[in-house]
Amino acid sequence: MRLTALVLAALLGLAAAHHEQQNHHPLSDEAINHINSLKSTWTAGRNFARDVSMNYIRGLMGVHPDAKRYRLPELEQPEGLVGDAAVEVPENFDSRTQWPNCPTIGEIRDQGSCGSCWAFGAVEAMSDRTCIASKGQLNIHYSAEDLVSCCHICGFGCNGGFPGMAWKYWKHFGLVSGGNYNASQGCIDYKIAPCEHHVSGDRPACKEGGSTPKCEQKCREGYSVPYKKDRHYGRKSYSIKSDPQAIQTEIMTNGPVEVALTVYEDLLHYKSGVYQHVSGSVLGGHAVRMLGWGVENGTPYWLIANSWNTDWGNNGFFKIKRGSDECGIEGSVVAGLPKL
Repeated sequence: MRLTALVLAALLGLAAAHHEQQNHHPLSDEAINHINSLKSTWTAGRNFARDVSMNYIRGLMGVHPDAKRYRLPELEQPEGLVGDAAVEVPENFDSRTQWPNCPTIGEIRDQGSCGSCWAFGAVEAMSDRTCIASKGQLNIHYSAEDLVSCCHICGFGCNGGFPGMAWKYWKHFGLVSGGNYNASQGCIDYKIAPCEHHVSGDRPACKEGGSTPKCEQKCREGYSVPYKKDRHYGRKSYSIKSDPQAIQTEIMTNGPVEVALTVYEDLLHYKSGVYQHVSGSVLGGHAVRMLGWGVENGTPYWLIANSWNTDWGNNGFFKIKRGSDECGIEGSVVAGLPKL
């Protein structure tokens, strides 16, 4: 009888502790401390100010729930491989060091108050792959603005989209060049300003529910190339099967890829180490760029570039556990090849 009472008391204690965690605000110090108390493979810290709206944060998750319906056909083998021999995959691989003459690979962009991650993951990888395929001769900074505002088959602009359709659009309709907000780089710069969703800085405060900018198929004043002539196209677009070695082989052969994952509240606080979900509720689907992989303290990881500016995470990058489809990271990989 006494043993049963002790077990019951222990269970009630666990339930109470769990309930207490559920009552923590996702951006509170208590939530961060709870994550670190679990002593997982990563460390949490403050990236977002405590008073940032959770509706704003959910709005950053721009992979629409219907995205899987628009998944592209899978590629059997990466183009560029010679013969059918299996590629020897190294323990560590980083596209930034593999192709040092391609500056976009190391860039972290900022999607601002818009659920345009589906477009950012795409144009970032397209920029990388165009440079890689041209052996560093063609450095095009593809315009996120052109894709977000003008691709009507891609979904709903700032209200979410389909990563696969972004690559299909590149192949069939092309995209122009363009820089970040007010960068005056290329044909069409991004029209949504970066905002201060982090702890401190000089950007304006973030507002939730940013609307999709109007599609304007003309280049900015002072840019000498007409819009139609500035378009560059993809030659092929495809998905990659949910197999770590297939993903690694594709990245080694042709460069970074776009991936989608389910974001939980704990990822908001990533600072270092190899992320795996340990706490918090689902916030939505998010698209990012995968650059490579490695092993840290015995844990295999994927190297990821986010689009929440360099103040978030590890200078805008993070590592996520590899080989177990953590948060669905290996199940929605999409890419393509440029038409040079």
